Amino acid sequence: MSKTTRLFEIIQILRAAKAPLPGAEIARMLEVSTRTVYRDIADLQAMRTPIVGEPGIGYVLRRGYDLPPVNFDTEEAEAVSVGLSLIARTGDKALWKAARSAARKLHDAAPDSGYLIASNWGIDQPEHADMALVRAAIRDERKLAVDYRDADGRITRRTLRPLALIYYVDNAMLIAWCEMRADFRHFRLDRMQSCTETEDFFTGDGPRLRADWETALKAQTVDTAT
Repeated sequence: MSKTTRLFEIIQILRAAKAPLPGAEIARMLEVSTRTVYRDIADLQAMRTPIVGEPGIGYVLRRGYDLPPVNFDTEEAEAVSVGLSLIARTGDKALWKAARSAARKLHDAAPDSGYLIASNWGIDQPEHADMALVRAAIRDERKLAVDYRDADGRITRRTLRPLALIYYVDNAMLIAWCEMRADFRHFRLDRMQSCTETEDFFTGDGPRLRADWETALKAQTVDTAT
């Protein structure tokens, strides 16, 4: 990797970071030495790149620097986000590395597009659930009213706070806070008998709920809807 490319990559990495990033972590991502990263950051700072921090603490890039020239509308950004995730399934490490770089560039155009998670191709459109409506509800933090059929064939009416979509090979799964169960649940879209928007919102709670879901998932305490 040339120095010019490396400097550009450091900017992209710091733009995507949500917290100060240690030089050692940047070095690991670029597969170079920590000393090289420190030199590169010093060079960037000398060129008036607004990088703040120091060795041993971490570095941040001030928001709004070097925004990409390309503009995506919401649907385009979601399509690119899902497509980049699918590249992980090819087994091509170099291509996946390029996809991660592209994803970092996408972050400034659509910082909230990380709620779409793709594992593979081949999903049919669910009969009774409109994926576009579900995605819009996630973006808008709008509650959904769902008639859901569980694995035993029982149908219950649920009010959901939709948080994320996971695309599997043969179905799509909605991650949501279920008000009936007062807990996180995974809902297969192909088991939904109806899915409509409500007039109620959970404005501002989406990021926190997604973080709580990720914590619960790591602890293996989240179930498919029952």
